[in-house]
Amino acid sequence: MSLPLQSSQRSQRGEGRLRAIIYTVILVTAVFLAIKLVPPYVAEYQLQDKMNEQAKFAVVNRYSEDQIRDILFKVIQDLDIPATRDDIKMASTNHGVSISVSYTVPVDFLVYKTDITFSPKSEGLDIMK
Repeated sequence: MSLPLQSSQRSQRGEGRLRAIIYTVILVTAVFLAIKLVPPYVAEYQLQDKMNEQAKFAVVNRYSEDQIRDILFKVIQDLDIPATRDDIKMASTNHGVSISVSYTVPVDFLVYKTDITFSPKSEGLDIMK
C-alpha cells in the first residue's frame, strides 16, 4: 500500500525541481540583461545631468563653447561613452545655450547584437535677460 504513495511523492519532487530550474534560468537571464542594459542608460542619465548643469550655468559662468565642450568631453570619457568631441553640438542664441550629443552604444547579448542610440539634449536660458 505504501508503494503508490511513494510514486506520487517522487513526481511532486520532480515538478518542484523543474520549477526551481525554470525560475533560476529566468532570474539569471534577467540579471544578465540588466548587466548589459543598465550601464548605458545610467551613463546617459549622468551625461544629461551634466549637460543640463552646463547649459544652465554657461551664461552665468561666462564659459565659451570650447570650455563647455571640454567639460562635457571629459565627462563622456569618464563614463566610457562612445562619443567624440565632435559629437557635442552647441548653439548659442540670444537667450542662452543649446547642447546636444548623439551617440550609439553597441550591446552584445551573446546570441544577438544590437545598437542603442542616445540623443540627450539640453537648453539653458539666460535668466538675466
